[in-house]
Amino acid sequence: MIGRRVYMALVIVLVAGNLHSQPEGYYTPAEGLTGTELKQALHDLIDDHTVATYAALWDHFYYTDRRSDGTIWDMYSDNPEGEHPYVYEFGTDQCGNYSGEGECYNREHSFPKSWFGGEVEPMYTDLFHIYPTDGYVNNRRGNYPYGETENPSWTSQNGSRLGASSLDGYTGTVFEPVDAYKGDLARTYFYMAVRYYSEDESWPGSDMTAGAELLPWALDMLLDWHQSDPVSEKETARNEAVYEIQGNRNPFIDRPEWAEAVWDVSGGTGPATNVAGTIFLYPNPTEGEVSFSIPLQEEHTGMLRIYHLAGGLLHEETVYDRSSHRRDFSFLPPGMYLVEVHTSCGTFRAKLMVK
Repeated sequence: MIGRRVYMALVIVLVAGNLHSQPEGYYTPAEGLTGTELKQALHDLIDDHTVATYAALWDHFYYTDRRSDGTIWDMYSDNPEGEHPYVYEFGTDQCGNYSGEGECYNREHSFPKSWFGGEVEPMYTDLFHIYPTDGYVNNRRGNYPYGETENPSWTSQNGSRLGASSLDGYTGTVFEPVDAYKGDLARTYFYMAVRYYSEDESWPGSDMTAGAELLPWALDMLLDWHQSDPVSEKETARNEAVYEIQGNRNPFIDRPEWAEAVWDVSGGTGPATNVAGTIFLYPNPTEGEVSFSIPLQEEHTGMLRIYHLAGGLLHEETVYDRSSHRRDFSFLPPGMYLVEVHTSCGTFRAKLMVK
C-alpha cells in the first residue's frame, strides 16, 4: 500500500471549502445516515442523470478536464511534480491510430465498459468515470483492475505501472496510476458503487467488482487511496463541470467523510451499528500506546474490538471493570482503524490513527 498520513483535518477543511458550491439542500435527505441507508439515500439523489451522447464527450472534456494552460488534463500522462512528457490540444489530438505514447488521446472508461456490459446507457457515457487519456496507455491498461504492483512489467512515461498485484487478496495483473491521482480514481469507483446501487444485477462484473460494488481487496485499497490522496481542486472543479452537464454530483468529492460512513458498517464481522457513545482515545494519532476510559460497572466486562475501515475484524480482547485502560496497538500497521468497546451500557466507538 502507499504510505498513509493523517488526513482528517484536511477532510474537514475540504468539506468546509466544498460546501459553498453545493446546491443548497442537495444532500439534506442523506444527512445523519450511515451504511446501507446512506448508500440508498445518495443513490436516490444522484440517480437519473442527464445522459450525454458518446460523441459529445469530446466537447464535454473541454469543460471537465482542461488544465489552466488550455491543454488536456490526462491523468495517465500528467506529471504533477515537473514537466509533462507530452501534452494534448483539444480538437486536434483525438485518436485515431497510435503506435506509442504521446500520439493521441481518447475516451477512457476508468470503470471498463466490459464490466457493466458494453455500450449500455447510462453507464457508457457517464462522465464521472470517463476521462481523456493517452490512447496507448489506455490500451495497455485495457480492462485490468486498478491496483498496486512492486514488479511492473511496463511503466508509462509519467510513472503509471502495469504488473502483477502486490496486494493481499488479488494476484492478477493490475494497473497502478501515479499517487497524485489514486484518490481521484478511488472516489470515481465509490461514485459508481452508489450511482448504480441496485441497478447492476445484469453486470458481468470483474476481478475487482461484483456488479458495481467493490470486492473486499479493492475496497480496502481504494479506502487507503482515498485517505492518502485527499480531494484536489481539480476534482472539485470537475465535479462542478459534470454537474452542469449531467445534473448530478459525486458525493465523495463534496463530502469525503461519507466513504467511511457508507463502508464502515458491515454485517457479521463488521462494526456494530447500535452505537451508544464515543470513546476518547489519547494520544490520537499514536505510535502505539493509547489510553481510554469506558463506563463499565463493577464486576462487569466488555469486549474490545479493532476493525479495519473496510470492515474486517483485526483484534479482539476482553476488558475488565476498571474505567481507565491503556493498550499498546503498535502491532497495527500505520493507518486508520475503528475501535469499538461493547459493554452492558452499550457500544462505544472511536477512530484511531496509528502512525
